[in-house]
Amino acid sequence: MTQTRRNFLKTNAAILGGAAIFGFGASPVLGKTTLTGVSYLPPSYKALTYGSAGFVERLNASGIVAVDYYDSGKLLKADEQLPALRSGSIDFMFHTTSYITRSTPILGITGLPGVVDALYQNPGRLKKGSPLFNLMNEELAKEDLYMVSMMGNVLEPEYIWSTKANPMRSITDIDGKKIRVVSFEATKVVEGFGGAAVRIPSSELYLALQRNTVDAAVANISTVIGRSLQEQVDHVYKLPLTSFGIGLFVTPRRWKAMAEAEKAAFEKAAAWFDENGAAYSNNTIYPKEYWPMIKAEKIELIEPSAKDLATLNGAAAAVRAAWIEEVGGEVGKRAIALALGEAS
Repeated sequence: MTQTRRNFLKTNAAILGGAAIFGFGASPVLGKTTLTGVSYLPPSYKALTYGSAGFVERLNASGIVAVDYYDSGKLLKADEQLPALRSGSIDFMFHTTSYITRSTPILGITGLPGVVDALYQNPGRLKKGSPLFNLMNEELAKEDLYMVSMMGNVLEPEYIWSTKANPMRSITDIDGKKIRVVSFEATKVVEGFGGAAVRIPSSELYLALQRNTVDAAVANISTVIGRSLQEQVDHVYKLPLTSFGIGLFVTPRRWKAMAEAEKAAFEKAAAWFDENGAAYSNNTIYPKEYWPMIKAEKIELIEPSAKDLATLNGAAAAVRAAWIEEVGGEVGKRAIALALGEAS
C-alpha cells in the first residue's frame, strides 16, 4: 500500500502517542505552511460542525497557510486526538469538552450541573479574552494545551429524552430508570437521583432506545436530530443536566512556533469561530430548524418546575465540590463564580 501523509499520520499518531513524529509545518504547499487539523464530528451534525467548517474555510482562504483537515474521525478517533496533538502529529484539533474533562479537568466547568444553564444564557462569560476563558487557559497550559477559542459559549444544555414506555416528566421519574449519558458530571447526577447511568455511543443509541436497552438519553438536540432519535423518543424533559462546548486547541509550543503571519491568519479565523460557532447553533439552527422538527414529531416538551431546578442545584452541589477539589479550591471556586456571574 502506498504510504500517504494521511496513512502515516493515522498509523503513527495512534501507535506512538507521546513521541513527536515530525517537525511542525512539514508539508509545504506552494510555499505555504500546511497545518493539519482534525475533528471526530461528521458534517451530518450540522449545528456542531458549522463553526469548525467555517474556521477551516476562512483559514484556507487566508492565502497564508494551507489546511489539511480531517473530520468524521477519518484521521484520528475521538480518544486519539489529544495524544496526537500533544505529540506534534497534528497542529490543531476541535474537540467536545465532554469527552476530555477527565484528561483536562478545568474543561469540566462547561458541563457542571447548576452552572451550565448560566453559561448558556450568558455567552459573554466564555468568549475569548473573558476572565473565565483566561483562567481556563492558565490551567490548560499545565496540561500542555492552549485553547484558541471555545466557540464563544457552550451549546444548549443536554436534556432527558425518554420513550413512550418510560416517560420522564420530573426528577422523581429518574429513579430506577436506565439512562444513557456521556459526561462524568451527568453520570453523577443521574446516579444521585437513583437512575442507572449507561454509556452508549451516539451511533448505537437509536437501537438502544428502540430495543429498550435504555429508557431515556441525556443528549443535546444535535445528537437527537443527527441520529434521528426523534423517531424513538416521545418526551423531552428540559432539565439542564449538563452541556459542552467545542474547543479549538493547539499546544503552547506549536502556537509559539507559528510565524507571525500564520498566527494572525489563525487568530482571524478563530475570531469568526468565537463569534459564530455557538451563537449560530444556539440562536438559529436550534430554534428555527431543530426544535420545529421535534414539535412536528409531536414529542411532548416538559419544562422543569422551579422545585425540580432547585433540587437539581442542590443535588449537583456534591458534583461541583468534587470538581473544585480536583482542579484546586481557589481555581475551582473562582471558575464557578465567573460562570455564575458572581465575580469579574
